[in-house]
Amino acid sequence: MTDYVGAPGSRMSRRQFLAATGSTGLLGLAGCAAPTQNRITKTDTGTGVAATQQGSLPTTSPPEVIDANEQGGSITLESMPARHDVHPLETMGGPVELPQVWAFSAEGGEPSVPGPIIRATEGTEMEITLDNSSGQRPHTLHFHGVRKTWENDGVPTTTGIQVGPGESHTYTIPANVPGTHLYHCHYQTNRHVEMGMYGILRVDPEGYEPADREYFLSVRDWDSRLPRMMAGEDVQYDPRNRRPDVFTINGKSAPRTLHPEQGSPLIVSEGDDVRIHFVNAGYMSHPLHIHNHRFEVSAKDGGRVPEAARHGQDIVNVAPAERYAIDFTADADPGVYLLHCHKVNHVMNGNFYPGGMLTGLVYESVMDSDIFAQLMEYAGFEG
Repeated sequence: MTDYVGAPGSRMSRRQFLAATGSTGLLGLAGCAAPTQNRITKTDTGTGVAATQQGSLPTTSPPEVIDANEQGGSITLESMPARHDVHPLETMGGPVELPQVWAFSAEGGEPSVPGPIIRATEGTEMEITLDNSSGQRPHTLHFHGVRKTWENDGVPTTTGIQVGPGESHTYTIPANVPGTHLYHCHYQTNRHVEMGMYGILRVDPEGYEPADREYFLSVRDWDSRLPRMMAGEDVQYDPRNRRPDVFTINGKSAPRTLHPEQGSPLIVSEGDDVRIHFVNAGYMSHPLHIHNHRFEVSAKDGGRVPEAARHGQDIVNVAPAERYAIDFTADADPGVYLLHCHKVNHVMNGNFYPGGMLTGLVYESVMDSDIFAQLMEYAGFEG
């Protein structure tokens, strides 16, 4: 259980959430039947050594935000194998599980997929240590957006630096390009990113004024054959013939994306100025659409979009490794509104719709409604 709820960024306390929902309303619906469907992802863990290792793996937690300024610019990211529950319930096409991923944890915290969100202020000189003492393969760290020296680029074939199992290495990463950026392992990238080794780096410009509500969402398409193969299942993964079958926002598929502690609901109040940072850590483009709200793209890949170039829209196509910031006002009729990929087959868990790459924009004033309580039941939240 965590102290805060909602997507990473602007968090409300669990106490505030329960007060807004009226906890008795949620508890009163406990046991109501959610739509069910056979599981879409085989999760037997094989036999022998693979099964033994699998049984001892930790389970991932939601990504946390690490303030580099509070850490004095010094951060340690540890790599480790873990289990990842994308949508653990037998509802709405679940359970959807990745029996082994390669996760990051920060400062001795819980492993997560995506990895921790590193947040710094422009001008901070960061020393980011990759601790691979719990890893089983070489890894590296590569940061998009910011400018750094050659040896800190994180690409083993061009720098000669890789971090083997049992080793650690410190990268000097200056926070010199404001914006929202991606980081990931650059060793055998086609496999290591597919296994979950990615996260967000946020560099706030000097004098940054955050919105009333500010959230970070990373989207991913997964071919679950690789995590299953690495867990010892009898499947074969071919990076030249990817077959994406799992689609996530911050590592979860709907309805788990709506879970206030494990997922990423976007909680707003009427009149709030809202900013969402999108990062695509996958292999495919994802046109992301918000219902009943008009937004402007205010930044892309660390560059500010001039006021004269902005216009109202309700969908933005985010290509692999692209980052967008969108700004809007929470001025719709208060309710629960979807945010989802508009490649509709990406909003599915197996053959079940809806699911996948979908979450919700939730007005606080409707969180005491029966509809919201039912959504929490689908997501597995019991108050």
